[in-house]
Amino acid sequence: MRYRCDHGTCNAHLLRELAFMDAVLHEPWARPLRRLLLSMLKAVRARGPEPLSRRRIEAFTRRYRALVAKGLRRHPRQDPLPGRRGRPRQSKAHNLLRRLHDHEISVLAFLQDPSVPFTNNLIERDLRMSKVQQKISGTFRTLAGARRFARIRAYISTARKNRWNILDVLSAALQHQPFMPRAPA
Repeated sequence: MRYRCDHGTCNAHLLRELAFMDAVLHEPWARPLRRLLLSMLKAVRARGPEPLSRRRIEAFTRRYRALVAKGLRRHPRQDPLPGRRGRPRQSKAHNLLRRLHDHEISVLAFLQDPSVPFTNNLIERDLRMSKVQQKISGTFRTLAGARRFARIRAYISTARKNRWNILDVLSAALQHQPFMPRAPA
């Protein structure tokens, strides 16, 4: 199934990879790139729902591209060895830099549109409990049980995101008075 939507990269994962590149591999481009992403996030949050100016976005984007290009100059693509089949193995740094280059639009989506979250941590938290359930019991016993579990977790997650008291909404649901989430502003 394909959904018609734009994709935003989870930049929390990228920040962790950049921290590794800096701390363990001592890559000189990693720390400035990590700081740049964080300063972009700070600028977007300071504006609230208002988008950044086109000039500011272009300045951030130029700095981003320059740092990625600097890293790619240090880690060019490895050419295939004569007589060897398949693609040659690339370094971790090269692979990260290629992703940052090739997926620039999704990495910087939060910069263009303030409604795009910087990370997908909320989504990951929503999915985490179903993965824990699968690890503990190995699987759901029935499709109906999996659907019930998902419905209850979605209800709790929605209540939490709407800042409702979880025990109150569960109690109300058991009394056949479920809450209705607020309409988006």
